[in-house]
Amino acid sequence: MRTHTHHLKAIPLAVAMALAFGTVHAQSKDKPVHPGTPKEELMYKGAPVPIKPGEAPDVSSPKAPAMTKEEFDVAKKIYFERCAGCHGVLRKGATGKPLTPDITQARGTDYLKVFINYGSPAGMPNWGTSGELTEQQVDIMARFLQQPPPVPPEFGMAEMKATWKVIVPPEDRPKKKMNKVNLQNLFSVTLRDTGQVALIDGDTKQIVNIVDTGYAVHISRLSSSGRYLYVIGRDAQVNLIDLWMEKPNNVAVIKVGLEARSVDTSKYKGWEDKYAIAGSYWPPQYTIMKGDTLEPLKIVSTRGMIVGTQEYHPEPRVASIVSSHFHPEFVVNVKETGKTLMVDYSDINNLKVTSIDTARFLHDGGWDATKRYFLVAANQSHKIAVIDAKDDKLVKLVEVGKIPHPGRGANWKDPKYGAVWATGHLGDDTIAVISTDPKSKNAWKVVRTLKGQGGGNLFIKTHPKSGHLYVDTPLNPDPKISQTVAVFDLKNLDKPYQVLPIAEWAGLGEGPKRVVQPEYNKAGNEVWFSVWSGKEQESALVVLDDKTLKVKKVIKDKRLVTPTGKFNVYNTQHDIY
Repeated sequence: MRTHTHHLKAIPLAVAMALAFGTVHAQSKDKPVHPGTPKEELMYKGAPVPIKPGEAPDVSSPKAPAMTKEEFDVAKKIYFERCAGCHGVLRKGATGKPLTPDITQARGTDYLKVFINYGSPAGMPNWGTSGELTEQQVDIMARFLQQPPPVPPEFGMAEMKATWKVIVPPEDRPKKKMNKVNLQNLFSVTLRDTGQVALIDGDTKQIVNIVDTGYAVHISRLSSSGRYLYVIGRDAQVNLIDLWMEKPNNVAVIKVGLEARSVDTSKYKGWEDKYAIAGSYWPPQYTIMKGDTLEPLKIVSTRGMIVGTQEYHPEPRVASIVSSHFHPEFVVNVKETGKTLMVDYSDINNLKVTSIDTARFLHDGGWDATKRYFLVAANQSHKIAVIDAKDDKLVKLVEVGKIPHPGRGANWKDPKYGAVWATGHLGDDTIAVISTDPKSKNAWKVVRTLKGQGGGNLFIKTHPKSGHLYVDTPLNPDPKISQTVAVFDLKNLDKPYQVLPIAEWAGLGEGPKRVVQPEYNKAGNEVWFSVWSGKEQESALVVLDDKTLKVKKVIKDKRLVTPTGKFNVYNTQHDIY
C-alpha cells in the first residue's frame, strides 16, 4: 500500500463503533489519523508489489457483488500497488489483517466502504477521505475484497528457463582481470527507480559503469572469490555481473518469480562460487542455481505451517538469505511462517533442510563477529532470533524495541561488555545492543539501549577499524531527522550522539533528500551515504572521513537517480559490518 498519511475530519460515532477490523476514533484536524501508529511505521509497511495485474486472472464468487472486467482491472492494480505489501497477495494477512472472502463477505459492501474510506488506528490508511481513492474506486475495492483473491501464476522451472539468458558463456569470459579498478574497493550502488546499479571506484570516486538490472534492486552480493556480483531486483530478476571485464557488465540473467528480495552464493570451503540461491516473495520459494551461469537447478517451495499456531500459510515469503561459514548450507529466513531453514547444498538432488522455529515476521539480519551466530529480526514480534550456524539450532529469542530493522547490524567490542551486535528500529528511537560472547553472563541479552534521533531507522553501521557507529533515519517524517545521521562514539557511549547534516552537505535542490545506508570503504576510514531524492530530482552520494567526520567528496552525476543501497565489494564479500 502507498504510505501517505493525512488528517481526518470527525467521523460519526456510529461509524467509528462499526469498524471491527480496528476501531477508528473521531479525529480533529490537529490529531493523527492513526493514534498509536507512527508515520514512519506506515511509510515502511506500504511497499507496492511488482506483479502485473494482468498476470492474475479474474475470479468471481456468486456470493459476492458483481464486477465488470474493467472493474477487476482497476481493483487488481490498486490492490497490488497499495495493499498486497501489508495484507499479502492472497489476502491471508501479513503485517496487515486477513481480508479473505469468509471475512469480507460477512462484513458486506457498505461496511467495507467505510473501512476503506476512514482506515483504522492499526495502520490502515484512510484511502477515501485522504483523496487517494475516489468514491467510485472505494466502491470497486469494497466489492473486490469480497471476491476470491486473484492468484498470480506460479513460476516453475519452465518459466525460469524461458527468462534465463547466458550473455557471455564462462569459456568466453576473461581469464584474468582486464581493468585497472581496485575491485576490493568497488561499490555497487542501487539506482532504485531506473532498474540499474552504478559501479563506482572507491579510490577515484568515478563511475566505472551503469549496469541495467531488475526493478528496485534490493541487494548486491559477491561471490566467494569476489569476481562475480549478484544483483536481485524486487521484480525477481537476478543479474550476474563479471567484475573482471574491461568494463564490468552482465554475463547472465534470470527471473526467479514475480517478486523477490534476496540472493547469495555458496561460501563454504570447497564449494566457493559453485552455487547461487535466490529467494522469492511470489511464488513463495527459493531457487538454487549454478554460480557462474544462473542456470536454475532446484526450486523449493516455502509454503507450510506457521510457528506457534501451526496453521497453514500459503504465502510465506523468503525474506533474506546468507551463506554459512561452518557448513555447506544456506540460511534461508521465511517471513510469514517464522522459520529459519538451514539448506544443505552438498547434494541438491537429495536436499537436506533443517527447519528451526524462530518468530514472525522474519526479515533481515547479520553475523556476529565470529560468523558463527546469525542474528535475524522478527520485526512484528519485536525480537531478534539468534541462530547457531555451527550446531544448526536456535540459541535465543531476544526481546528488543519496536520493529527491529538491522540491515546486517553492527559488530564492535564494547568497553564494558565485550563483543556486541546492534540493531536499530523502525518503530521507536532505540538501538538495542546485544552481547554476542557466548561465555559471558550477559550472552544474548540487551546490555545497552541507546537513544537515537527517532523512529524510521533502516540501517546502522560500523567497521572493525572505526570508532564510530552511524544510525540513519530515512523513514522519519521530520526532514530534520530524515536528512541527517546520528553518530555515536563507541569508546564512550554515554556521550550524546552527534548529528551530521549529510543532505545539507550534499548541496542539492528540492526533494526529500533522505539520507540512507552508511557503508564503509575497504580500509574502514571512509563512510558513504546516499542522499535519496525523487526520480526527477537531483540525488548524490556523500563520502565522509570517518576520523574527522568531515566531507571528503560529494559525488554528483545525472546518472545517479534515486541512489539507495551501497555495497562495498570487500566488506560484502567477507561479511564485515
